[in-house]
Amino acid sequence: MDQVCTKDIMEVLNLKLISGEEGIGRHILTSDISRPGLEMAGYFTHYPAKRVQLLGKTELSFFDMLSREVQFDRMNKLCSQDTPAIIISHDMEVPEALVIASEEHHVPVLSTKLPTTRFSSMLTNYLESRLAPTTAVHGVLVDIYGIGVLITGKSGVGKSETALELVKKGHRLVADDCVEIRQEGENTLVGNAPPLIAHLLEIRGIGIIDIMTLFGASAVRKHKRISLVIDLETWDSDKTYDRLGLETETMKIIDTELPKLTVPVRPGRNLSVIIEVAAMNHRLKNLGINAAEEFSRRLDSVIEANDEV
Repeated sequence: MDQVCTKDIMEVLNLKLISGEEGIGRHILTSDISRPGLEMAGYFTHYPAKRVQLLGKTELSFFDMLSREVQFDRMNKLCSQDTPAIIISHDMEVPEALVIASEEHHVPVLSTKLPTTRFSSMLTNYLESRLAPTTAVHGVLVDIYGIGVLITGKSGVGKSETALELVKKGHRLVADDCVEIRQEGENTLVGNAPPLIAHLLEIRGIGIIDIMTLFGASAVRKHKRISLVIDLETWDSDKTYDRLGLETETMKIIDTELPKLTVPVRPGRNLSVIIEVAAMNHRLKNLGINAAEEFSRRLDSVIEANDEV
């Protein structure tokens, strides 16, 4: 999981620092955002202090109705030692009690010109992306007909060479050798290349090549949702491979199960074409068209017809 501090959101979302500058290094640990309406009314029993606190017109209009003494009490409780930041929307005037409390407890107070709901959505999307669980997988990620295909297998099996051939056919490389994967939502895995090796491909005997320089900007992309895993393995004559496609195999990455196909590798097999067809067939399955199941139904019909005769 990546680390995010208040200074990061201040720079990325163009926020104005009002007070509490000493606390801009505080870490944000959750993507959840709190709008402390009940807290303004004095209920702090279940105050989610570790969340970013967002104050809009509703909260501040109620706050203005409170006595001066109560205002200072509310803001001192709101500025806890765990609170990463307090953000005021609509570029409204920041209450004096909040400025004093933030300076005393070193809680940064920020301001944005955006409406509360719109800003809340932007901040949530940013934090969910940055704080998503992450892992790294040895393999190649390619965008094939809009399907993110993660190609895995042992070193030397031909992953990078296959990816190069796919790029020559017009598909787009996302990452080679090491694929950084983050879970941005339920059943949503997004892969990208580490900055060090972005747009680069390693071909044994040639070395490192820059795909974007050789084939143009349309041959690469920064990130892609992963929908299918294809594992390349050296052909084993003693092993029985699935010939119909009725068997369902999956690979678990973080908390998501991805459909997985095992493709045996041996001389004479055109892997790039096989992977292209696998990606197209995966798309058809998502549309409800399954050739293997249709063949199975036809076979059952023929067997039943022969039994009746």
